[in-house]
Amino acid sequence: MFPCAARKVMDEPTEVRIARIHADAMLPVQGSDLAAGFDLHSVERVEVKKGTTEMLPTGLVLAIPPGWEGQVRCRSGLGKRGLILPNGVGTIDADYRGELMVLAHWIGEADSFVVEKGERIGQLLLKRVPEIRFIEVEREELDDTERGAGGFGSTGRF
Repeated sequence: MFPCAARKVMDEPTEVRIARIHADAMLPVQGSDLAAGFDLHSVERVEVKKGTTEMLPTGLVLAIPPGWEGQVRCRSGLGKRGLILPNGVGTIDADYRGELMVLAHWIGEADSFVVEKGERIGQLLLKRVPEIRFIEVEREELDDTERGAGGFGSTGRF
């Protein structure tokens, strides 16, 4: 059970097997009782130079269950300072068994940003993946909508 009484358990917790492949690896932890993500920590000190992207190692390998995916997201505090994830959200597929890495890109004012060993570098979220089957049809068989083909800012100012 979760320590917060406000959180209701809908299902039994999903078990995710995880292995530490580095002596200093830290298991993912929630920053608060109701946090959606689990904090990931760097196992190395890494300098990210302005305009470059580095892979930050976590020292962890996951076995995400079939029907689930892992999502690696930016920590808001690092993003505010200029350390962002260049791919927005990184996806970890259920069949991936390599080390969990966090891509980091520095866009801040300074020439570089140093990620310290043990620093929180991202958040891991686990999401169910629905089973999808694409059915090919002719264009005329798709329904029309008010938006239609409008995209890339067509519904607002940007």
